[in-house]
Amino acid sequence: MSDARTLLSPAALGRPRGKAAYWTVFTGVLLLFTLAFLFPVYWMATGAMKSPDEVAQTPPTLVPAHWRLSAYTDAWDLMQLPEHLWNTVVQAAGAWACQLVFCTAAAYALSKLRPVFGKVILGGILATLMVPAQALVVPKYLTVADLPLLHTSLLNDPLAIWLPAVANAFNLYLLKRFFDQMPRDVLEAAEIDGAGKLRVLWSIVLPMSRPVLGVVSIFALVAVWQDFLWPLMVFSDTDKQPISVALVQLSQNIQLTVLVAAMVIASIPMVALFLVFQRHIIAGISAGSTKG
Repeated sequence: MSDARTLLSPAALGRPRGKAAYWTVFTGVLLLFTLAFLFPVYWMATGAMKSPDEVAQTPPTLVPAHWRLSAYTDAWDLMQLPEHLWNTVVQAAGAWACQLVFCTAAAYALSKLRPVFGKVILGGILATLMVPAQALVVPKYLTVADLPLLHTSLLNDPLAIWLPAVANAFNLYLLKRFFDQMPRDVLEAAEIDGAGKLRVLWSIVLPMSRPVLGVVSIFALVAVWQDFLWPLMVFSDTDKQPISVALVQLSQNIQLTVLVAAMVIASIPMVALFLVFQRHIIAGISAGSTKG
């Protein structure tokens, strides 16, 4: 096996000058990428603290002339953020729970139970990834507007978000690939001990799948939190709209600084979620690339 080649040889890195050059370049690149990612966040957060005239002036100011927090309190009250944030939490949590239950069950069945025509079913599921999401909007709307067999409308109901979210081919395939890599002998040992299929799934497969379940959870929550077109179509009642739709619908006659403050508040939950579960996200992504 040949040694990996780098710009600097190990001998050069061992010298004081080589170490200094290495750490200088490394620190510079790290600071550059950190600045590139954090500066937009800083610009948005401080933009809400400026006056409307200062936000619109050219050239823009890097630091507010006068720090104001009134835009955040105005956004919280005028745009009814608590109500719309709660609507978003309910819709995202329901979609997450439905995806976790049904996608996990379907992936486990396709991976370990191996049903008849399982490959054909999986191929049909993956084929939906080639259909643009915009092309499915009209069929989905007609379905939730008049639910087949039951003939009831799900408009202005969280179920209109939860049920379509279950049909997520990407998350299902991600779970199936993870289940495929699980050691077969572990599952067979549990079956020899008398565990049924559901007991194996609950007691062995799910505890071993925490990394990928964390990744799927993040994908499910972010997809609902940032979605705009579908909630706009199914929620005509303003009081039931999520934050992504409410920010647009209620932005009329609202000062720019208040709107920016509302965007900052709306982004805090997702940023906090990523910071809390970033270790699980990285573990889940790396787990899918190694054989169990």
